[in-house]
Amino acid sequence: MAREQSLRNGAALMVLGALIFFVYAVVFFFRAFASGGFEVGVETLNGVTPQQLDGLNPAIMGYITHLHLAIAGFIAATAVAVGGLAWYGVRSGLWWAWITGVIVPVLGLAVALPLHYMGRFNYDWVSHLGPIYLGTIIYVVGAVVALIGLSQATPGTVNPRARRRDGQLVGYSGGAPA
Repeated sequence: MAREQSLRNGAALMVLGALIFFVYAVVFFFRAFASGGFEVGVETLNGVTPQQLDGLNPAIMGYITHLHLAIAGFIAATAVAVGGLAWYGVRSGLWWAWITGVIVPVLGLAVALPLHYMGRFNYDWVSHLGPIYLGTIIYVVGAVVALIGLSQATPGTVNPRARRRDGQLVGYSGGAPA
């Protein structure tokens, strides 16, 4: 696959993964207001409903709603940021955009996912984590495809490790020397 095609296809897959994150954030946002459960895939916390917590102390559910809205905002903002990095930076062959576009969601997932496996509450993993896993898989495939394109030399550029040997530039891939 040609460099430009890898970059374009990889960036498009990364944007698709980011779009799935964004849609999840929008659902998360509206569910905070319109749901009988706590969040997507979490109907009760070990049998306790939001209505029961609200009856005990309304501030608890107000605080949980506040946190859910903040999380939805950060998921949406991250999705917009990495989608923009992929579409405008990675597609243009910018290494810094690819590196940042990979580090940001990895950091977010590394912080958020481990707590889901500590058994502190029950959830429907398909609806709660399924969309995030789907978006992540698509995003990672896109990042790998883009990496293949980024790793290919741009025509007319000098390899940074190129050396002159007998008056010839070794490692040069064609075009006028820079």
